Amino acid sequence: MAKQADGAVFITYGGTALLVTAVASKETIEEDEFFPLTVDYRERAYAIGRIPGVYGRREPRPGVGETLIARLIDHCIRPLFPKEFRHEVQVIAMTLSSDQENPPETIALIGASTALCISDIPFNGPVAAVTVGRINGEFIINPTYQQIDESDIKLFVTGNREAIMSVEGGADQVPEDEVIEAIKFAHEHLGPIIDLQEELVRAVGKPKRPIEPRERDETVTSKARDLALSRIRNVIGISSKQERREQMEEIVEDVVTELIGEIQLDDQEPADYAKDVAEVISELEKQEMRRSIIEEGKRIDGRTPDEIRPITAEVGVLPRTHGSALFTRGQTQSLCTVTLGTSADEEVVKDLEGEWMKHFILHYNFPPFCTGEVKPIRGPSRREIGHGALAERALEPVIPSREEFPYTIRVVSEILESNASSSMATVCSATLALMDAGVPIKEPVAGVGVGLVKEGEKEVILVDMVGEEDFLGDMDFKVAGTKRGVTAIQMDIKIEGITIETMRRAIHKAREARMIVLDKMAEVIDRPRPDISPYAPRIFTMKIHPTKIREVIGPGGSVVRKIQEEAGVLISIQEDGVVEIAAVNAESAEKAKKMINDIAAMPEVGKVYSGKVTRTTSFGAFVEILPGQEGLIHISELADGYVRRVEDVVKEGDTVKVKVISIDDHGKVDLTLLHKPTLRRGGGRRNDRSSSRDRSKRSPRVPRIRY
Repeated sequence: MAKQADGAVFITYGGTALLVTAVASKETIEEDEFFPLTVDYRERAYAIGRIPGVYGRREPRPGVGETLIARLIDHCIRPLFPKEFRHEVQVIAMTLSSDQENPPETIALIGASTALCISDIPFNGPVAAVTVGRINGEFIINPTYQQIDESDIKLFVTGNREAIMSVEGGADQVPEDEVIEAIKFAHEHLGPIIDLQEELVRAVGKPKRPIEPRERDETVTSKARDLALSRIRNVIGISSKQERREQMEEIVEDVVTELIGEIQLDDQEPADYAKDVAEVISELEKQEMRRSIIEEGKRIDGRTPDEIRPITAEVGVLPRTHGSALFTRGQTQSLCTVTLGTSADEEVVKDLEGEWMKHFILHYNFPPFCTGEVKPIRGPSRREIGHGALAERALEPVIPSREEFPYTIRVVSEILESNASSSMATVCSATLALMDAGVPIKEPVAGVGVGLVKEGEKEVILVDMVGEEDFLGDMDFKVAGTKRGVTAIQMDIKIEGITIETMRRAIHKAREARMIVLDKMAEVIDRPRPDISPYAPRIFTMKIHPTKIREVIGPGGSVVRKIQEEAGVLISIQEDGVVEIAAVNAESAEKAKKMINDIAAMPEVGKVYSGKVTRTTSFGAFVEILPGQEGLIHISELADGYVRRVEDVVKEGDTVKVKVISIDDHGKVDLTLLHKPTLRRGGGRRNDRSSSRDRSKRSPRVPRIRY
């Protein structure tokens, strides 16, 4: 398969099968601050025997789930490429078959690592991955979709034999030490997967391409170091990101200007010369930032390693939204809004697992002005999708079920300023906004990002990182949770792995910081408001028999539209007969309820109804007791006495009062006339006979003789 790719593997697990390929361009590219890696993950509809339901019947653009899996793979393999390898690399993973039991992300990552290892692309692998769940205290490796739904811990863990490389997942307010035990358990199961990849490399692996690092002018490098070092040390400790950036840019310009007058450039272009200087100064900045942290305990913005940036928060900042909050931590700021809707507003999610509905949605927006940049605004980026999913995962364990709170909840985070950990700021502002909206969340949730600087045997954990520490450090570890425990975790590293003990220290540092943040949030609002916003819809529910749904909706929706227009409400009807009525007040809802009940009410045994006789037969009369619902008054239930003809008692069009005496298994309703007349044997009414008639004078009857 895919023999023209630099590396390709066909990998299966149960009935799930993927093709994963790796290709690197032949041409080198200009050096950039990021490695030129692209990871694409695609799910084919035919993998589950489905034809795409979109126009053209082709697979649409990647969905949220596909984007998140691509990011998982990217975060794991990116640190393993040599920095000097300046060729574009593309990894493509395609799910070709799915048993709808085993999630594909684990084998997608294993396939990506294997494809790179057997290719000629330089790659410091292999790397393995497993998913770990926990049900009733027992850990499970690579759980099925159903087992994941039942687990209180769900983590995707990657690493090699010696160390952990990335972690991503969620938990239901689980204590930190139990999360670490889950990661440790996962790491213990990576070895056999590494063995398998190494066996394949020995069997079919290609020789790796040579790496040709770009050479720099050593004279320029040495001089630039001498001129810039002391000035860079003076920048370390400035709290403002903008001021630090401006001063670093000035250092580059000044050093270039000074060097032009001192060094003969030979054949080198001024632009390349300036690039060399910028690279040297960037390296010096990283070196000095790390030295200051390791040796002096002083961070790039002047804080100590455990110090959190100043926090401010407020709620109700927007007058007409259903809930809002502004959370600021240092130079990172999130404005969150909450909108409450009906079940008709739920998000329909379609993936390999099937189709399902989401009643809690979180969207994260990262406009360019939040970092002082100019960029076109298009659809949501991979980063926005990933950060939104992380914040959503952090809040899911505390969101009430639809039975507890019958609203669809949409949270939107607008990042107004960013200097690292904007996803964790989103968790904090979303929690505040949800409480402001009156959503009965189970516990407040907060999030904190922690980093790592590792030099040899020395390690320093950095609480509440800023952007430069994220970029120049060795780890980005985000942890969200309540006072009870962890709800979401994400760890990416820029080195070739960290130990379990380092992770344990980091997650406990994150907990200490989270407690401080939660206390700060509680000073603003410590519990959900007792009622929802006056601008939010009031949702009332009722139940109708599923067989009545069609009648309530009407042809082409005509009946339900009429109810909505006359009552001023929005109506949503579920397949099980649950009707949601969204109204501005109780009066409108009650009006709609009555209109629906008039259509959908079911007859009840023992209840009296007033109805119209729709037709008569030789054996009784049919009466419409409810719209579209008839019952039968058997001829024996029309009167006290003998009834010769039904029409002697009731006629078509008469309005009568009847009582339901029984309903059979097929829904047939038997009625009795509530006020029965008394009839003589001949069928006439007794009270119509003449009381003065002398029966004694009646002629004797003549015997009838049958021949």
